[in-house]
Amino acid sequence: MTGNSLDRHMPLYAQRTAGMRASAVRSLFAVANRPEVVSLAGGMPYLQSLPLESVAAEAAKLIAEDGLVALQYGSGQGILELREQICQVMALEGISAHPDDVTVTLGSQMALDLVTRIFCDPGDVILAEAPSYVGALSTFASYQASVVHIEMDSDGLIPSAVSAAIETVRAQGRRIKLLYTIPNFHNPAGVTMSTERRIELAQICRDAGIPILEDNPYGLLGFDDKVRRAIRADDPNNVIYLGSFSKTFAPGLRVGWVLAPHAVREKLVLANESATLNPPVFNQMLVSRYLANFDWQSQVKTYRQTYAERRDAMISALETHLPQGTTWTRPEGGFYVWVTLPEGFDTQAMLPRATTALVAYVPGTAFYADGLGSRQMRLSFCFPTPERIVEGVRRLAAVLESEMEVMKTFGFNGPAALPARRANRGPSSPATDIY
Repeated sequence: MTGNSLDRHMPLYAQRTAGMRASAVRSLFAVANRPEVVSLAGGMPYLQSLPLESVAAEAAKLIAEDGLVALQYGSGQGILELREQICQVMALEGISAHPDDVTVTLGSQMALDLVTRIFCDPGDVILAEAPSYVGALSTFASYQASVVHIEMDSDGLIPSAVSAAIETVRAQGRRIKLLYTIPNFHNPAGVTMSTERRIELAQICRDAGIPILEDNPYGLLGFDDKVRRAIRADDPNNVIYLGSFSKTFAPGLRVGWVLAPHAVREKLVLANESATLNPPVFNQMLVSRYLANFDWQSQVKTYRQTYAERRDAMISALETHLPQGTTWTRPEGGFYVWVTLPEGFDTQAMLPRATTALVAYVPGTAFYADGLGSRQMRLSFCFPTPERIVEGVRRLAAVLESEMEVMKTFGFNGPAALPARRANRGPSSPATDIY
């Protein structure tokens, strides 16, 4: 008997549960967290570089001094002091905002959920990059929204493709509610939208009456120490901006936020209250104290340096070990490299053999709503040490070699006919043909 046949509640579930699916990343955790496995799968920040003893002392002090407030119910919008500090953080990206228009959420994932809840009815369309963040796709599916993917290249979303998609979808009589984008150090593709395209994209969406949902958890993690100007900075009336402390402080605290036009903010607060009553006050106050009492920008700089070293280790290992015909992105920040294998590979089918070989990655199909991405994979370089990254890529290359031998045995003349190793092309000439 199947699991479903044992579920007596199956006839009672809402239709939207059919769109719920397990996260491809979360489903790997049990395997990837085994110490013998090199996990290139999850986007976990390298928390070992945090001043944990000092943070622990600050948490104890918070309880001792303000425990009656920190452990009590709070506002559905979030505490004012933190919202003021969030505005200061966003100012680094050129955003001028008022604390009244900020809503604190349980990470930016909750913000995604709230925005989708208040905008989307079943059957509505959300435009999103191809590929796109798996957590966003799961959220959109859970509200029965349809995702239409838009082509990207090394400079991010292609404006002409956005315009064409809008025209096609509307000609079909379907309603477009949002355009979802991760402009900086994209998850999973690793690319960054150019300044020119940000301006053009904002104009296209303004003219079309389509709000932009700008998701920016990695914006301060550029390896060149430059902070890219947010789309929201130049279009405050049509951009809903999502931010998070998960990548710059600690994901376990689950503190994120959404900055929205004032009328939208009112509905977000109501939705937030109905979902959680209020975001955890203790977590908010701890983040607020961290921002006030620690040199958090120097900590972000440490993160940048750490991740840049690991990015370089991964790119070098890919150049050394992966088969000819493989391409990848070279991210300027963030956590991820997007790899495209030669014709004939199926990264979803290959995953069990990879985990048996003690290396984990996320198959490309997880990042598409339409089943594409079978030759692609996301590799994360944020958590393993450079030495572990090199070993993980070496193990992955051995799996690919085995796959090529199998394909050769069955007469497939694709990658099996290619050399098992590729020449090192150097860091200045990475492949960027990711689609």
